Amino acid sequence: MKKVLFGLLFITGGFTFLNSCSTDFDLYADYKDISVVYGLLDTSDDTSWIKITKAFTGPGNALLIAKNPDSSNYSYKLDVKLQGVKNGNNLPPIVFDTITIHNKRPGDSTFYFPDQVVYFAKTGLDYNAKYKLIINNDGKEITSETDLVGDFTISRPNKFISFTNDSEIKWSLAENGKRYEVFLVFNYQELIPGNADTLNKKTTWFLGTDTDDNGSRAYVGETFYNLLETELESIPNVKRWAGTVNLIVACGSEILNNYLEINEADNSLLTEVPVYTNIKGGTGVFASRHSTFKDVLLTPKSIEMLVEDYPGLGFRYPVK
Repeated sequence: MKKVLFGLLFITGGFTFLNSCSTDFDLYADYKDISVVYGLLDTSDDTSWIKITKAFTGPGNALLIAKNPDSSNYSYKLDVKLQGVKNGNNLPPIVFDTITIHNKRPGDSTFYFPDQVVYFAKTGLDYNAKYKLIINNDGKEITSETDLVGDFTISRPNKFISFTNDSEIKWSLAENGKRYEVFLVFNYQELIPGNADTLNKKTTWFLGTDTDDNGSRAYVGETFYNLLETELESIPNVKRWAGTVNLIVACGSEILNNYLEINEADNSLLTEVPVYTNIKGGTGVFASRHSTFKDVLLTPKSIEMLVEDYPGLGFRYPVK
C-alpha cells in the first residue's frame, strides 16, 4: 500500500523543503559514505523503528549488487537515540538496539530479503514533545527532527454506515497532521458448499487521500457493491453474511506528506524529480504518523440491497 503508507514501516514519501534539503547528486562522483535513514514515529506504538542503510557503489548491475546485504548494511552497530524536548526541558533519551526481521517478502523491494536489520526501541512517546533523532556513525553525526501527529477521532458515521446513497466519512483534525488516507474494511463470513467450516473474510476499499484540512472524505455508495462484485470470488451456491465495517483514517505529518507528494509526481523522462530529505548528514525521511479506527455496521437497507439486488454474491440476511 503506497496507500498503506501508514501501515507500512518504511516508505518513500514527502516533506516541506528545508534548508537541509539537497538536489545535488553526482552518479559518477567518488564513493562517499552516505547514510540512508527512514523512520516514522507514532504515539500509539509501544515500539519505534528506524531503518538505517548506506548508499553503495560497485561495478556491474546495481540491481544485482542490491541483493547483497553487505552492499547496503553497515558492518557495525551505529549509536542511535531519540531526544525528546517538552516545554524546553529534555526528556530521558531513548536508546535504540538492532534486530533482524525475517519476514521481508520477495517483491517488497529490489533489495535483499527475507532478512533485514532495523533499529528499534521500546518507547512511550509524548505527542506534546518534539523529538530529535541522533545517529553517531563512527564519529559522524546524523540528525533530524519531527513533531508528533496528535490523536483524533472519527465522528461520522456513528454506529451504522449506509451504501444505499452517497455519503462521507468525517473526522476531527489532528495536531501536526496534514495528509489523511481513508480505508474501509468490510468483514464477512463465507460458507462454501461441501465445507463444514464458515470462514471469516474481508475486503479493503481505499477511499482516497485528503490534504485540504476539511476532515472529510466523500464516497459513492454504489462503488461499495461494485467493489464486492469485483473482489469476491463467484462460487455457485455460496452463502455469505455481512459483518462489521472497520473505518480507518491514517494521518501523516506535513513532512511526510510533502515527501510523498514529490515521489508521487509525474516521473516521466521529461520531469526532473527533486531529491527531498530532512536528514542532516544523510538522506531519507524522519516524520510522524497516527491512525484512528472505528467499527460500524451496515444499515438494514444496505444489507437488503446487498441481498436482493446482488444475488450473485450469495449474501443472506442475518440469522436472528
